[in-house]
Amino acid sequence: MPDKFDKKTRSEIMSRIRHKNTSLEVNFRKLLWKNSFGRYRIHYNLPGKPDIVYVSKRIVIFLDGDFWHGYNWKKLGKTPPKKYWQEKIQKNIDRAKKYNRQLKKDGWTVLRFWEHEVKKNPDKCIKKVKEAWK
Repeated sequence: MPDKFDKKTRSEIMSRIRHKNTSLEVNFRKLLWKNSFGRYRIHYNLPGKPDIVYVSKRIVIFLDGDFWHGYNWKKLGKTPPKKYWQEKIQKNIDRAKKYNRQLKKDGWTVLRFWEHEVKKNPDKCIKKVKEAWK
C-alpha cells in the first residue's frame, strides 16, 4: 500500500522525530550525574553513535526506543502493519547487533537499555552501569 503522503511531506514529518537529546536521554544523563558517574560524552564518534560514552572507562550506553528498535515486536505480536515499518525496524535491530559486536571487539563495554526499562526501573539501569564501572 502506498504512503498517503508524498515524498516531501513524509520527509518533513520524519525530520521532526528527535534522535538526539530526547527526554529519555536527558533524564537518564541527569540520573547518571546524580549517582556520581561524572563526566561523559554524548554522541561520541563511535560506531552506532552511542547516546552516552565514558571514554576513560570504555563504556558506551545506548537508550533504545521500544518502537524504533523493535522491543520483542515479533514475540509480543506487535509487529507494525506495514511491510515498510517491519523492514525498517528489522534493519535497526540488525544494525544494533552489528555495532555491539564491533564495539565489543574494539574493547568497549556496551550497555543497551530499553525505553520502558529506563522509565519503569531506572535504579536497575544505574545498577548495571555501576557493575560495568568496576
